[in-house]
Amino acid sequence: MTRTCGDARRRAARLLRWYPKSWRARYGEEFAELLASDLSERPRSRGRSANVAWSGVVARLTSVGLTSHALEPSDQVRAGLASLGCALAVFLVFGAAMWSQLTVGWQWARPDTFGTRAAMVVMSGVMLVFVVLAVLAAIPVAGVVFGRMARRRAHGLVRPSLLVLAGAAVLIIGGRHFGNGWPGTGGHPWAHQGLVPGGVAAFMWASTLAISSYWAHPAALLIFPPAEVAWMVVSPLAMVCVVVGATKVVRRLEVSPRLLRYEGRLGRVASVAMGVFIVGSCGWIVDGGPGPRDLFHVGAIDIAGLALMTAASLVALRSIHRAHGTGLSLLAD
Repeated sequence: MTRTCGDARRRAARLLRWYPKSWRARYGEEFAELLASDLSERPRSRGRSANVAWSGVVARLTSVGLTSHALEPSDQVRAGLASLGCALAVFLVFGAAMWSQLTVGWQWARPDTFGTRAAMVVMSGVMLVFVVLAVLAAIPVAGVVFGRMARRRAHGLVRPSLLVLAGAAVLIIGGRHFGNGWPGTGGHPWAHQGLVPGGVAAFMWASTLAISSYWAHPAALLIFPPAEVAWMVVSPLAMVCVVVGATKVVRRLEVSPRLLRYEGRLGRVASVAMGVFIVGSCGWIVDGGPGPRDLFHVGAIDIAGLALMTAASLVALRSIHRAHGTGLSLLAD
């Protein structure tokens, strides 16, 4: 009997992992007892396992502000901003990969079609907007974090902050190093070649090398230098470190309602910029054509990237709607 109870408790603990940590801290002990009791009476039940899993997923989505369930206003805003940041990170990775592909062709020749030219101008302008928004969003948050650290009140913020710094350092060092192999180097000069500075284009190209169709062709991938293949594996991990660390900081940091409203407004601008970027990329994909020497060829990786960016933008819209429609309005009262 004791062994059966022990097995039930262990199974209940495993099932409880479907729920987010915050939910487990609040309700986990009581729920685990009820679940262990039910497991003792009914050791096998697919319906119960499916129900626990589904409820756990819903709880996780609720904790990040992606369901209609209401949270506390400040929690709702932080959850929405954290979800927006994750969606924006996915969007930027694939968007930057697509944009860097265009910058390579742009260095070598003038595009044949208006669609490609317009896409390059629009996407380049939006990428600049994203950089400005990132700086405007990061500076006040970093100021609050450093202030907490200086007063030794940064409980729960040190590790995620170090995770952000470590991931960013890897990306900067690796991007600068592998950017020396940028295919746009030595391109033929033409009137508007300088739209994007070569150093910026090379860094973005190197940072998004992992977004490649070569993963589907291992034989071709083996031709690459081992260090470059290693970088293609390490760089996504570094990006994950930055995103996970930043998300944890946003979720744990106690800030003023004024700063939350400020970050929410920046999020709305970012969501609009995502839509503009998608429109620009669609112009290239629909009306671009391969261009001279096949420099602007649209591949399957670009179609897949556009689909993922569209999905990420929808998640971002949902997140900012929840943050702005409920949390920010209540904080303003």
